[in-house]
Amino acid sequence: MKTSGWMIVWILIAATLTTPAVAQDDDQAAELAKKLANPIASLISVPLQYNYDEYGGVNEDASVSRLNIQPVIPFSMNEDWNMITRTIMPLVDQNDFPAGAMNESGLGDITASQFFSPKTPAAGGWIWGAGPVELLPTASDEMLGGRKWGLGPTAVALKQVGPWTIGGLANHIWSVDGDDDRADINATFLQPFVSYITKTKTTIGLNTESTYDWENDQWSVPVNATVAQLFKIGPQIMQLALTARYWAESPDDGPEGWGGRVQLTFLFPK
Repeated sequence: MKTSGWMIVWILIAATLTTPAVAQDDDQAAELAKKLANPIASLISVPLQYNYDEYGGVNEDASVSRLNIQPVIPFSMNEDWNMITRTIMPLVDQNDFPAGAMNESGLGDITASQFFSPKTPAAGGWIWGAGPVELLPTASDEMLGGRKWGLGPTAVALKQVGPWTIGGLANHIWSVDGDDDRADINATFLQPFVSYITKTKTTIGLNTESTYDWENDQWSVPVNATVAQLFKIGPQIMQLALTARYWAESPDDGPEGWGGRVQLTFLFPK
């Protein structure tokens, strides 16, 4: 990781170690930590997720920084169902690519998902949700996005037993319109996850965020190990998460080796 990336990580690590714990009832803090482990919990949150990766192959020494703004907003549809919206708005900074046109910064393509989820867990305690996912060609530069509209299904299922959460999220996106000169999109996303919440409301998690590109028969498989902590500054409750990422599989000229993530989530419990 380049110097600027390390500086951001260490500054946020220091903030985690010096910030006081959540000053509220212990049961409430435990419930918030549990909801954060559930992608479709009825909790308004705004994660700011900074990712850093370095590339290999012909793109040796290139790097990509990506700040994902990811608001999660639940809506109560009736006494039985919620709709949870999850939106990913990426701000991308690409540097040191041999092809100079790749070295751009700006907004990438937005991904929006809507999960329809029962308010009461199903038999066996399973929590689930399903709905559509949309890919919007919002990139501010053609090098930062696919110039395609995309659409497909998405679903998530998980179970929470004591301090443990285990489950998975998946979607598939096909391009349905857009620039005919750009490659079609036909991609499956798989995110199995497991996490454990300690008595101090520290969450330890492991997941992959794997994508299979059906057009090019290529997997991208980053494995993420995360430690996250609830804390509070004034009235604002937040969670800071630090992630080490290893690229187990990626395209020849794609990200490789180790990367990192720092995520600050603002919570707005009802």
